[in-house]
Amino acid sequence: MEGRPLVRRGTLAEFREHPEFAQEMAETPPRSLTLFPEHPYPNYAWGMAIDLGACVGCNACVAACVAENNISVVGKDQVRNSREMQWIRIDRYFSGDPDAPEILHQPVPCMQCENAPCELVCPVNATVHSSEGLNDMVYNRCVGTRYCSNNCPYKVRRFNYFLYANWTSETLAMARNPQVTVRSRGVMEKCTYCVQRIERARVRARVEDRPIRDGEIVTACQQACPAEAIVFGNVNDPASGVSKLKADPRNYALLAELNTRPRTTYLAGIINPNPELAKETSS
Repeated sequence: MEGRPLVRRGTLAEFREHPEFAQEMAETPPRSLTLFPEHPYPNYAWGMAIDLGACVGCNACVAACVAENNISVVGKDQVRNSREMQWIRIDRYFSGDPDAPEILHQPVPCMQCENAPCELVCPVNATVHSSEGLNDMVYNRCVGTRYCSNNCPYKVRRFNYFLYANWTSETLAMARNPQVTVRSRGVMEKCTYCVQRIERARVRARVEDRPIRDGEIVTACQQACPAEAIVFGNVNDPASGVSKLKADPRNYALLAELNTRPRTTYLAGIINPNPELAKETSS
């Protein structure tokens, strides 16, 4: 990935001199370069932007997602076996001097790709595309082939290897979110953009006979982020917060060269180190 870093950061001086530096670190194919016809999204088109300059890697988004979506805690042995279940992870990258490296953090949920590689290989149509651009999972259809996970370049899909859910203890049932399905063994699962919160806002807006307002839907990870690094909303609305961030020159897509067209994009981090302190650190 030399020359195409997954997490991108520059200094304030570099940004002022060359604002498009983040987008030019990789080649983004044109939208016309596809075998599939363009799919229209006339109403809502949900998307997310994550500011890497604000993220501090605190993992609050991970904890909030686990609590909101009834994600099983599998234990450290299964995590060591690459069988973690969290729907969002915090990737860490290191740069600079190996003896005193700079740590870079990048939250990675499901990218909600418009050209989703996972949808093409599912033999039972368990992962499908909604009319609003969501990459939905139909748990009752899933038979656990894991083809979708193999075809996902972001590796954000999780598979239930064991029956983690306790169905008999009544006290544990009270700890679960009743608006989210509790998955059993043998199904694939992933980030849903907190679709239950989207539907809750949709019902409220329909009752009040109005469109869904910008900022009315707040995902669990966005709500828990202390740095407000995560913004979610309707990308069809040019006045929405997420559209403004996606129009920022720092905005870029992860692995954009694969032409998956992810709805989740990132804003490159901008740092402004004191030259004197930076000189002392380097020496």
